[in-house]
Amino acid sequence: MSAPAVFLPADGGFLATELARGPWDAGAQHGGAPAALLMRAFERCPAPGELVLARVTYEFLRPVPLGYVAVEASVTRSGRRAQWLEGTLRDRDGVELVRARAVRVAAASFAGAADEREPPPPGPASGRPHHLPPPHGLAMFAPHAVEIRFVAGAFGGGPSTAWFRLRVPLVAGETPTPLQRLAAAGDFGNGISAVLSWEEHVFINPDLTLYLERAPVGEWICLRSETSLERGGVGVARSLLFDERGRLGHATQALLVAPRG
Repeated sequence: MSAPAVFLPADGGFLATELARGPWDAGAQHGGAPAALLMRAFERCPAPGELVLARVTYEFLRPVPLGYVAVEASVTRSGRRAQWLEGTLRDRDGVELVRARAVRVAAASFAGAADEREPPPPGPASGRPHHLPPPHGLAMFAPHAVEIRFVAGAFGGGPSTAWFRLRVPLVAGETPTPLQRLAAAGDFGNGISAVLSWEEHVFINPDLTLYLERAPVGEWICLRSETSLERGGVGVARSLLFDERGRLGHATQALLVAPRG
């Protein structure tokens, strides 16, 4: 593994390295990589006053290949108490690969009963490294760019809880922000709570929505995830999100479930 980061700046956009690779296709990115890159773009959009990020929804329209991608983000509507943003990630030919929408709202000036929420799971220091071999035998987003430590469950064992931390910069020469770390981790819920065999099935999420109750802090993000799947229905993965201070939000993913091949 020689790449210094998940993305390298290139020609006004970014070059996705092997560290962006996902589990379903050796030539395509894990959803957490473009999600974090679009989060970076949203962070660079100006916000009036004390608006804070409340929601980000990603729509993965096509597999995102390794290689060159261009990212754009802009404010589509802005007011004193709320702001709407849109972003897109395209390939070199201008084909749209990922679409994202975000909402910022004014921060609450008081606390309610919700502050009496559950404490975070056991910390990453007490976690176990995962031992799922990379399906392609190549460098991948996890575990090579993202460290995973389980504190409950394991890959392929149903409901699980795990901590995530970027091992390398998202963009070469930059330190990832907590929001970028959150976006990178938030797409793992369906993977760590799988209820079907990885060898026999795919359970690909065409979307991801992150709701934030507060801004994340620190390097580590934890997901407490579970997947529900009914015959004739649609799989859904749901994750509570934590940092080392406590709960910070939740994530949802719809799942395309099918036999491999």
